Amino acid sequence: MRVVTRLRHIHKIKRRLADGGTRTHFYHRPTGTRLPDDPTSAEFVEAWRAAEAAMAPKGADNIARLIDRFCSSSDWAALRDSTRSIMAINLAAVGKEYGALEIEALSDPRMRADFLDWRDRVALKYPRAADARLAALQRVLGWARDRGLITDNPLHGFKRAYRVDRSSLIWLPHHVEAMEASAPAEIVLAMQLALHTGQRQGDLLRLTWAAWDGKGLTVTQSKARRRRAIYIPATKALRGILEGIEGRGLYILTRKSGRPWSADAFKKAWAAAFEASGIKDDLHYHDLRGTAVTMLAETGCSVPEICSITGHSLASATRILEVYLSRTRALAEAAIARLDEHQRNKGKA
Repeated sequence: MRVVTRLRHIHKIKRRLADGGTRTHFYHRPTGTRLPDDPTSAEFVEAWRAAEAAMAPKGADNIARLIDRFCSSSDWAALRDSTRSIMAINLAAVGKEYGALEIEALSDPRMRADFLDWRDRVALKYPRAADARLAALQRVLGWARDRGLITDNPLHGFKRAYRVDRSSLIWLPHHVEAMEASAPAEIVLAMQLALHTGQRQGDLLRLTWAAWDGKGLTVTQSKARRRRAIYIPATKALRGILEGIEGRGLYILTRKSGRPWSADAFKKAWAAAFEASGIKDDLHYHDLRGTAVTMLAETGCSVPEICSITGHSLASATRILEVYLSRTRALAEAAIARLDEHQRNKGKA
């Protein structure tokens, strides 16, 4: 690794492989350029030199320089590896478009419109990517303004072009039954675990048997404002499921072979199983979290109690409940039953 230690702007990201091992990927931080895997090779040095040459002059006070400084900051280091990897790609796109733009130009009121016009052009084909690029630039400019490097952030409070509200999209019993009837056992288990815990896909894929004590699961919620571990008592159904498979390898969720899932492998396997199920509604694995919120609410849990388990914010959990629960058959039947009981009692009085 001696070559890496003497070259500047090298960003290393360790990725977990499907077999449980790890591999280190190298990127040129200011441009987001992927470098060869062997840091001691001549090809690595050549690729690094090409990336350095593509940068704007080091002494220039421009967007490229701001990106460079941000990517060398403690704020950047505090981000998760996956977040840095995605942001590096988006910042590379920003640098290609605006790297040479001098920071004095940010004071021009027309710059906000210019940035938004660029976002809109990209959004014609890639709306989510367009927002992600502008959000990455907004983050850099906000960081720079807080440190007095610039006086204006023209992207403060910009509205995203891509918005989707999935709060009303939940899994109904016939959706679950369709998956259980056609999907492989390892995919059904992943669905059941999400339904009974309300946790994110990434957190569930990392869940080991050490987190199970026979009565509940200790789950580390990696996307909470502060990484935290919570204890989720298991439902009777979940206890029965886990007791039937307990101790098969290190991870609770694995492939048929027993190997742990990578995020990409699980995504592909889930998509294939969903297509084979014949479900026509626009449902994602992530929507199982919203479904868990409604199930908990139907049992009488308060919104704060629900959020303490699932990790939703109060606002997002409330939105899910406002959109869907007022229309659920279970609650409607319960309300009518109470009304009927009230009418009978009133008649007897």
